[in-house]
Amino acid sequence: MLDSRPACSLDQRIMTETVSLRSTEQPPLAVLVQLFQGGTLRSAVRLAGGELIVGAAPECHLVVTDDAVSRRHLRLTLAPEGALAEDLGSRNGTFFLGQRVGQLTLTLGSRLTLGKSELRIVADVADFEGTQGQKRVSYGALRGQAPSMQRLFTLLGRLEGSLATVLIEGESGTGKELVARAIHDHSSVSKGPFIAINCGALDRALVKSELFGHKKGAFTGAVTDSIGAFEAADGGTLFLDEIGELELEVQPVLLRALESGEFSRVGETKTRKSRVRLLSATHQNLKDDVTDSRFREDLYYRLKVVTLSLPPLSARTEDIPLLARHLAEQAGYPPLPEAIALRLAHRAYPGNVRQLRHAIDAWAAIGELPEADTLPTSALDAVLAQLVDPKRPYAEQKELVVDAMTRAYLKKLIDSTGGNRSEAARIAELQRGYLRRLLEKYGLAGSAEGGSGDGDEA
Repeated sequence: MLDSRPACSLDQRIMTETVSLRSTEQPPLAVLVQLFQGGTLRSAVRLAGGELIVGAAPECHLVVTDDAVSRRHLRLTLAPEGALAEDLGSRNGTFFLGQRVGQLTLTLGSRLTLGKSELRIVADVADFEGTQGQKRVSYGALRGQAPSMQRLFTLLGRLEGSLATVLIEGESGTGKELVARAIHDHSSVSKGPFIAINCGALDRALVKSELFGHKKGAFTGAVTDSIGAFEAADGGTLFLDEIGELELEVQPVLLRALESGEFSRVGETKTRKSRVRLLSATHQNLKDDVTDSRFREDLYYRLKVVTLSLPPLSARTEDIPLLARHLAEQAGYPPLPEAIALRLAHRAYPGNVRQLRHAIDAWAAIGELPEADTLPTSALDAVLAQLVDPKRPYAEQKELVVDAMTRAYLKKLIDSTGGNRSEAARIAELQRGYLRRLLEKYGLAGSAEGGSGDGDEA
């Protein structure tokens, strides 16, 4: 049964039809199949289950008036990634990225060419935004009772049947990586790897290598073949934090990898394949970066198939006692006294949950809360204020600070595990081969040689 409703406001009437949903416990997100001709949106059909037939015949769900389109040209069915497309033996074929295809799983945002017409597979955002769920106080490692968190938990639950690309927005310290981890853990690829990369911490000269790997001899220091994050995440999730910091020249390479699942290591011509569910996060306004030509518009829309916005702690102060108790328990500290929890609830946290955690660490160490202006974030601000030189370029100084932080973190991490790289990689939530490359880059590889479980992946 098909139900019609307006798809969008245009001069001509465009209708969106709904294909009825087969009953499943965790269905993928519904999609809109949009028909474009001559760059103009002609019609759109909503697929929420069952099958959708595309063709020139009037009985098709999506009728395409195009001499090169067969009467029954294409079948579309829902898939966790977006939709499964199956050519029905059409006369002139179905094309994806310039290649004729018979059957193909399409991620949301993909485009198919049928004759002179184009089909776009996009998320039905209205369906996602209308999601309703039961009240809960947790989702994975996330905690919260505020309305904004209840909505977030509901949306996360709706994503469980989908492998859609998700852009996570929020201030620093709001828990964007925790959200990414929760999405992965509740998805159909949860048994696959979860690889997290901070784009802002990548060496500008080695970004492509870190993401896609390199061949031995590709550049100075490339003494062995090495896989990158995209390949390491095959069959699982790749989380790119601070995606707005990704170098502009690397963005088209990432876009191509997302569209086709194909990439090449630096220094080789061989095409490799990796099936990856991509999650990304930013504290920036990527739309502004697109306007200022600092971020590619086509990649931006590919990343924001679904957007989740995380509230700052200042917008959910009622959650602070609950969060504080959870953080103390998580760290293995004694139960947080009620008086301390209440005092924490009356503080400001410009650093969000991360700053709250620092305050709890301080309480556990000295048995009392430090003054608000002596929390670790303020101490860090004081140190940075002494180091910053306003006469030197921003990018240069940022790289120096990131390098110093990374080196200090790695040294303490390796020292705390007695040189055990396997344990260090687990704590840091990094792929072991990637950790090895970081240790080599910062001259710390020797400090990890004596630990157990030290074998690295190729």
